[in-house]
Amino acid sequence: MRNTENIKITEITEIIANPETCTAIVLAEKQFPPLPKPQKLNYSQKFDNLKYLMALGLAAGLAAHGLLSQFIGGSAINIGSIFMEKAVAQTVSGKQPLNTKYDSSIPVPDWDNITFKDMKFAEPGSVEFPNIKNPGMKETRTWDAGQSLADVMELGDFEAAEFKIEELTLKEIAQITGTNVKSLKLDSFELTDWQTIADLTDAIPNLGDMLVNDVPPINDAIQKITGSSYSGTISNAIAAFSELEEAELGKYIKLSDYKLTEIPGIESAPLKNFYNWQNTTIGKVPGLASVPFGEFPGVPQPDFSFVGKVDLPLRSVEANRWKSISGSYQEGFNVPCTKNCAHIEVAGSTLTGAQWISGKFQKVKGGFGILGKLNGGKEPTGRHPFGKAFKQVIWNIDEASGSITTAMFFRICKRGGFIDLGCSPYFIGPVPFFTYKEMDSIILGSPLNIPQKP
Repeated sequence: MRNTENIKITEITEIIANPETCTAIVLAEKQFPPLPKPQKLNYSQKFDNLKYLMALGLAAGLAAHGLLSQFIGGSAINIGSIFMEKAVAQTVSGKQPLNTKYDSSIPVPDWDNITFKDMKFAEPGSVEFPNIKNPGMKETRTWDAGQSLADVMELGDFEAAEFKIEELTLKEIAQITGTNVKSLKLDSFELTDWQTIADLTDAIPNLGDMLVNDVPPINDAIQKITGSSYSGTISNAIAAFSELEEAELGKYIKLSDYKLTEIPGIESAPLKNFYNWQNTTIGKVPGLASVPFGEFPGVPQPDFSFVGKVDLPLRSVEANRWKSISGSYQEGFNVPCTKNCAHIEVAGSTLTGAQWISGKFQKVKGGFGILGKLNGGKEPTGRHPFGKAFKQVIWNIDEASGSITTAMFFRICKRGGFIDLGCSPYFIGPVPFFTYKEMDSIILGSPLNIPQKP
């Protein structure tokens, strides 16, 4: 037997020098064979065996670490932290209203597993629009508790956000969701209701070159609109009958009587090609409500510029809070609170005493343009660590348990199309978002300035 007193660190290093294979532990066992059957040992022998076991354990542990580094991506990692983060994620994520993943132990939306139909309103609400003639524009928006975002929000509400939904085509959406486009009726695609025949030729390449008789919905619409049939191309028909520039399809034919694909090429045109596409309800674009956000052309990325920890949740009895880091794009993100100032204090190396006020009690100025007057021009105070698509708002605070809930609030936008109406304040909600406890990490994003005095 090899005398274990002669073991050297350099020899152990040689054993684990090649972590790409699974031979390190085997080599270690060959270098250090098993102990003989138990027998009465003197003190010197016991000491020799102890050193032997310590060396063998060190070699095996380092070898396993090397192997794991190779599988993870070639860099050394803290093995304990892997299991700890996994355990934390499993414990916390089960309490979150939406699918969640963890970036350095910080909760962020798992956009690959979140869709519009997954997001549910927690409370009812409604809003009435100004009396503006805009093809496809609804007079009111109404939402009920438990109703999904897909039933209420429209494509234009996210035009200025990062998703770029309008770049998708029905064909691309069908490939993602497994929707059978050939089985769809024309009325399943809401925006066809207010398209004119001229609009369709603008949106769909080569449609104008087709013969009217080869496109049943357009053929029937021309007969209803003009009172006569036409046997030429669609473009020539538009030139011959000026009314085809203004007559909306849904007012002259029953869209549910036709298959969507009876207008050739409609499934291959980007949504943004259609006139006033912004007024289309998310749930009335076939399959769109089931598309994971991670499949959109643009995916919002969390702004890790500033990250703090939930230090102290305090209820509405608080007043005169001036060290605020919450507010709005229009009013800035240091809006002080004078009464009913439920809030959390945020801890961090440069964040001592920073206060994120609850939007359930404090409202701030929001929105711009004509739609900026909706909801009295007010929205819950909060921040935008996840971009412009929605606002994160501190909602319920339970001081006893040291926990808080947050909510998402959305806005209504009409930027393009018929006329630029601007965007409303962020008041469409609340949609439950992350839940936090004391000492949980929370993304603050930017800008972030801590007021130094009242």
